[in-house]
Amino acid sequence: MCGLLAWTSIAFEAHAQHRTGPLPGARLCGTARLAVLGFGIYTARLWVGPDFRATAYADHAFALELAYLRSFDGQAIAQRSLTEMQRIAEFTPAQGQAWLADMTRLFPNVGEGDRLTGIHQPGAGVRFLFNDRPLGEVRDPEFGRVFMGIWLSPGTSEPTLRSQLLAGARP
Repeated sequence: MCGLLAWTSIAFEAHAQHRTGPLPGARLCGTARLAVLGFGIYTARLWVGPDFRATAYADHAFALELAYLRSFDGQAIAQRSLTEMQRIAEFTPAQGQAWLADMTRLFPNVGEGDRLTGIHQPGAGVRFLFNDRPLGEVRDPEFGRVFMGIWLSPGTSEPTLRSQLLAGARP
């Protein structure tokens, strides 16, 4: 009977997460699809709390989920993330190397249907999940602001994607 209760609990949690996202009390703010040269890369979903403001995204807890549409190497994801972060903000080479090492350590290879989720914790950093399982975290508030800025900063390389993700947010 314990096995059935444990399975029921896991199934309920998975169903609840599907409805509320990876952040308790969150609501879906927006969804966007990234394609490059017509090839789908991922579908992104932004989960936010009731007080979330787009102009102050780094001051809020939120979750960004990327559901991959094709396979990518984790190290390539980390390197591309650092390149995009350099578009968002200036930081020292030492910060960049430390962040790249953290991302390389955390980001797995992904395949079609896999999900990487970053949960932004204001003043603390970002926790990462892979298919709803904890990967680890980068405990650096500046990393959190700049990393999440890849998608949410006005300086993003994908302004249309940003607009779609923030469609349900207050300015």
